Amino acid sequence: MPVDRTPMPLSHRARWALVGSAAVTFGLYLIPYGGYVVYPLLLISTLVHELGHGIAAVLVGSDFVEFKMWKDGSGVAMHTVPDSAAAKAFISAGGLCGPAVAAAAMVAAARNTTWARYALGAFGVALALALLLVVRNGFGAVFTGVLAAAALLIAFRGGAQLAQATLLFLAVQLALSVFSRGDYLFKQYAQTAQGQMPSDSQQMANAMGGAYWFWGGMCAAFSVAMLLVGAFAFWRGTRAAAVAVPAPRARAAT
Repeated sequence: MPVDRTPMPLSHRARWALVGSAAVTFGLYLIPYGGYVVYPLLLISTLVHELGHGIAAVLVGSDFVEFKMWKDGSGVAMHTVPDSAAAKAFISAGGLCGPAVAAAAMVAAARNTTWARYALGAFGVALALALLLVVRNGFGAVFTGVLAAAALLIAFRGGAQLAQATLLFLAVQLALSVFSRGDYLFKQYAQTAQGQMPSDSQQMANAMGGAYWFWGGMCAAFSVAMLLVGAFAFWRGTRAAAVAVPAPRARAAT
């Protein structure tokens, strides 16, 4: 009986890449010394969190002045302070919701290998620009530079499937950070390498009024909604691709 060598449809590969990324991630938390591998993943979520503050600041007309990150996983994004209370709250929310927004965009783009390559390349370019323009301490510069180089190398020199799998792996890490670090949403203060500071949720409360836990809950709900939107776009895109590909003709056994 001949062996069926029909290649797996691209839609199925995308789904299996997502499942594989999730399985590898959870496996890292179970294996001995997996924490050493998980540590850089923690830093990725910190990086995206702080860049989320900076991007939000730029969107409301403020200047993103500098970004610093330390080896304990803490970070800070400095920006000029806007006059509007809503703008201040938006900047604080940019860090809390940034990982979920990035994860949703990555998952949605990963439904197609070409889009996945472009999205991973755009992520690498964004990190390279951040390195040149706003990163202002040694540890943050090294980590941001290494991550940018890896993303660009895989996007433009690696295979399409590798770029897709890498993008999905990054998306899983950011999505997981929404929940693994979700307690920060409901804290009044944050401990950083520069000392104790009001949390982002408290900053939103200071700007808009109300309790910090209310604004933390609002950001949590928005983050979950974004992840669901990204998952829906991924599923719908891969499902449409599977329907569009005709089934292979049956071969007669010889």
